[in-house]
Amino acid sequence: MISFPLLPESLSVIFIRQKTLFRPEINISGCFLCLYFPFRFTTNAPCKRNQPLLSFSYYFCRKTQPMVYTEETAVTVADFLLQIKAVKLNSSTPFTWASGLKSPIYCDNRITLSFPKVRTYMRQEFVKAIVQEFGDIDLVAGVATGGIPQAALIAQELGLPFVYVRAESKSHGLENKIEGITKSGQSAVVVEDLVSTGKSSLNAVTALRQAGCIVKGMVAIFTYNLRAATENFEKENCRLITLTDYDILIKRAVENSYVRDAELQSLIQWRENPKSWGEQFK
Repeated sequence: MISFPLLPESLSVIFIRQKTLFRPEINISGCFLCLYFPFRFTTNAPCKRNQPLLSFSYYFCRKTQPMVYTEETAVTVADFLLQIKAVKLNSSTPFTWASGLKSPIYCDNRITLSFPKVRTYMRQEFVKAIVQEFGDIDLVAGVATGGIPQAALIAQELGLPFVYVRAESKSHGLENKIEGITKSGQSAVVVEDLVSTGKSSLNAVTALRQAGCIVKGMVAIFTYNLRAATENFEKENCRLITLTDYDILIKRAVENSYVRDAELQSLIQWRENPKSWGEQFK
């Protein structure tokens, strides 16, 4: 067990090494942490006699950050995404997101629907995560468009009503933002395929709350674990559970030679500051 008694309880730590990565679980003031060994570490915290000096690179994130359902599930899903080429990694010729952000990674989870084994596994893991983490619910809501098929599969398995939430209300017809029937007081879990900054995903949460639903939380296949997403979900008081995440995906990509050592540092730098990383390609 490694302890950092001077850390505030609202913070957890992620440590990074340039090459070999592994991820034990440790607790600091009750926080779940991701730990990667070793790179470099500097601190002004006093050391006890005979206490070994540690060498880590680290940054802090709030303990309310999104969490993966289980480590085993996260590794399996990460491997699936890499095997079916749902994830593209390219640090030399980055992808441009709809927001304009440059990224060395692009994750297209819609591809998972073309693979019965993959989509069935994810459906079952989603169902287990919802039952264990959120308990009984009345409604499953998908975020348009990527979350729609995943939510429909989950709703069918749970035998629950399904709705989906548009990014914006229609400009014609009934001008609905929520498609399907909701009732005030219903408890719901929102389903998304991917979370980047979380703004579009949380837009669906807001719409459901305005319709009178009690949103217990959100599940998603993948999150980039961006600081902006952590802050946005915390601000909206919405819990996020994912099947896998950026940290585990990159770890598995390195272990299975999808990523060269020379590319790894670039992937780490992007996660720490996506906007600054993208400036070099303008």
